[in-house]
Amino acid sequence: MAVTRPIDKDSHVYLIDGSGYIFRAYHALPPLTRSDGTPVGAVQGFCNMLWKLLEDLKGEDQPSHLAVIFDYSGKSFRNEIYPEYKAHRPPAPEDLVPQFPLIRDATRAFGTPCIEMEGFEADDLIATYTKQARAKGAKVTIVSSDKDLMQLVEDGQVTLFDTMKNKRIGTEGVREKFGVGPEKVIEVQALIGDSSDNVPGVPGIGPKTASQLIDEYGDLETLLSRAEEIKQTKRRENLIEFADQARISKTLVTLKTDMESVPEALEAFGTIDPESDELVAFLKSMEFRTLTRRVEEALGGPAADESGDATAPIERDKYECVTTMAALNDWIEAGFKAGVIAVDTETDALSSTAAGLVGISLATAPGKACYIPLDHVGEDDGDLLGESKRPDQIAKTEAIAALKPLFESPAVLKVGQNIKYDLSVLAREGIAVAPYDDTMLLSYVIDGGLHGHGMDELAEMHLGHQCIPFKEVCGTGKKQKHFGQIALDKATEYAAEDADVTLRLWEILSPSVTAKAKRTIYETLERPLASVLADMERAGIKVDPAQLARLSSDFAQKMAEHEDEAHSIAGKPFNLASPKQLGEILFDEMGLPGGKKTKGGAWSTDAQTLENLAAEGHGLPQAIIGYRTFAKLKSTYADALKAAINPATGRVHTSFSLAATSTGRLASTDPNLMNIPIRTEEGRKIREAFIAEPGNVLVSADYSQIELRLLAHIADVGALKDAFKRGEDIHAMTASEMFGVPVEGMDPMVRRQAKAINFGIIYGISAFGLANNLGIERDKAKDFIERYFEKFPGVKAYMDAKREEVRDKGYVETIFGRRMHMPGIRDKNPNMRQFVERQAINAPIQGSAADVIRRAMIRLPGEISAAGLEARMLLQVHDELVFEVKESQADELIALAKKVMSGAARPALEISVPLDVEAGAGTHWGEAH
Repeated sequence: MAVTRPIDKDSHVYLIDGSGYIFRAYHALPPLTRSDGTPVGAVQGFCNMLWKLLEDLKGEDQPSHLAVIFDYSGKSFRNEIYPEYKAHRPPAPEDLVPQFPLIRDATRAFGTPCIEMEGFEADDLIATYTKQARAKGAKVTIVSSDKDLMQLVEDGQVTLFDTMKNKRIGTEGVREKFGVGPEKVIEVQALIGDSSDNVPGVPGIGPKTASQLIDEYGDLETLLSRAEEIKQTKRRENLIEFADQARISKTLVTLKTDMESVPEALEAFGTIDPESDELVAFLKSMEFRTLTRRVEEALGGPAADESGDATAPIERDKYECVTTMAALNDWIEAGFKAGVIAVDTETDALSSTAAGLVGISLATAPGKACYIPLDHVGEDDGDLLGESKRPDQIAKTEAIAALKPLFESPAVLKVGQNIKYDLSVLAREGIAVAPYDDTMLLSYVIDGGLHGHGMDELAEMHLGHQCIPFKEVCGTGKKQKHFGQIALDKATEYAAEDADVTLRLWEILSPSVTAKAKRTIYETLERPLASVLADMERAGIKVDPAQLARLSSDFAQKMAEHEDEAHSIAGKPFNLASPKQLGEILFDEMGLPGGKKTKGGAWSTDAQTLENLAAEGHGLPQAIIGYRTFAKLKSTYADALKAAINPATGRVHTSFSLAATSTGRLASTDPNLMNIPIRTEEGRKIREAFIAEPGNVLVSADYSQIELRLLAHIADVGALKDAFKRGEDIHAMTASEMFGVPVEGMDPMVRRQAKAINFGIIYGISAFGLANNLGIERDKAKDFIERYFEKFPGVKAYMDAKREEVRDKGYVETIFGRRMHMPGIRDKNPNMRQFVERQAINAPIQGSAADVIRRAMIRLPGEISAAGLEARMLLQVHDELVFEVKESQADELIALAKKVMSGAARPALEISVPLDVEAGAGTHWGEAH
């Protein structure tokens, strides 16, 4: 615990705004529960923040005294003055409430005083302790970014320290915020009020006006007494009318610096190192393994090995910029010796398929990292410099030749963050990186669905470190430079940090994937796919620009036709892209029913509103829907795809995202090829623009109704399984079972209803949703669903089980063991919980289908190569794979693709229904599909 130590002019007192720490920790990190189900996410974040602060303060400016100050739950004296004070604030989140006492326990375990007092807020205690410290000549640092504490700032003596931004706030910082110095902050706050605390202020007066008024009149009372002098009518009237409200506001915002008694004397806050045994015991009880290890090592526990400490402070000034072959050879030798290195590439573009390699960073141990510039042109605001002005660096060909053995050595594990990008960039330089690990994918396997898996988020979560933002180095907008135009000192700090952080994350995350299920997911579904996708991205797919130009023209013509029709129905021209104009015509002038207004007071013309009106037969909404449909087809596909053609290859190179969805489904960007419509004539025309090279054809291989097949397997629905085994029309069979009609001669509408239910069940559809899909009454839709469950009780049992499972565990799993976390199941909003329950029904099915196709994709390149086929896999779009193959080998490839895809689940699992694959070939994608 802390010790008693006198306060004098040489003392430096640190007062931590504990309540601010709590809420920052809660909102910055994903939900986390202990093995017994206790929520501990905020506790972990608080502990990480406090430990990092204590470690960072070891040095010349270390505190002599330190305490953590908390708000006391309940009302304060301010509520007696103004009952509405903070009255509108919602209660603390349910999962945060049990963490409050644990955070107090954590504070004490760190050997730090834990201070709070009934009837007063943390800010008042901080203010009183600050005044006491200054009375004895001590310096004070308040660890907070709370604007209410800025009234305490005293230049050079009392500062605020925002640890999240690593920024100290003095007098100038206060002036930037309020336009006045610290001594006038409460005067300005009294005028502007504070909506977060329900402090009323004076209506119509904002920060800029308030600071101008206080600058002119000196203080609030003088301003109010001379309010008649104010020239602006409304401002003058408000100052007169709300004068008492302003005085109350000043009382509310003024912090108490003279509390008659405090829980502990300031002298009792003397700092000492935490007791190792007590702190470690607490952290272990919370199951914070990473922080426990860091604390043990720092306080004399198990020593870090000589390779470095993943949790040691990151010191950017110690990174090396490698500009000679001698230095590069030293790093290569260190890489071979380490056996594990982190690798990161820097390029002159964001897309790996269009990027030129600018430099490479390496890390051989935590804290031991370098940057190797290869194609920097220097700083000159965007124009390339002549060779004579290029910064010193190794010739790219020479460096690549030296690095190639290291990157391709089977004895050295290469670690990357989203390594697919680096694999693609280095492959273009003739380097085939292997073996490799990926920290993004390790995190994805561990916590899929809980949070994002980008480096910045992972660094803050696991290392308590904020990485240099890319925009800070390269700028944004028109002033953005590419990485090769960055000065080498800045480039080294940014690039080497990426490698350093990646290696540290790997040391933390890799041991967490030791459980057999997680390791199997990582090794069989995640890691191998990165190199497969990198090859597909580099291959790209040929697109016919002439076809896209024709489509763009056709779509523009269709837009014009719908626009003319809309103008004719409205009786006047108007801007179809203006929701305001459209809303006024639909609901004010034409008086159509069902109009709803937005919060801004305008009529809503969203898609659902227009679709409802169109379904009732109204012509104008139908014309608008048509216009919007063709406008999207033109801009999103015809024009965007043409712009995306790489001039060097004549092909479109999309980028696949491995960790973008909780279910394992891939995403596609730049351009997005996942959402090309396939059931419309226009969508088929867009697919016709994707073509094969001369002498080749495209082959499309598509799983047939894979999600329904997996539902039959997972839910063990005998009738559905038998129908799939017999190769029957599953929708006709379902209709026959439900409605008692023969399959032969079945009314197409009856089959359509069964089809809607079959697919709707996969997504946990409600009677309301089914009624909308089929255009029928909700009672009839409810009857359809109930009849479905009577005929297929296994489906109902499966849905109930998944709802119960996600409520109990917070996650569901695919048939291969991929865990999909769903934190929203604990949301206080019942609509959100119901939405998550529907997700929990669908996720195991969709996720299992994604896992099956991943397994097929990982196997196919090797099988194609072994068969000696001149073919390559180009695209994955949901349940479909697209290949390019020599025309004479198309049938052989189709047979091979069907064999591999239909058996992709084996040997891990034997699916109880056949996984049928439909495949075809053609000179363009539309013909092959």
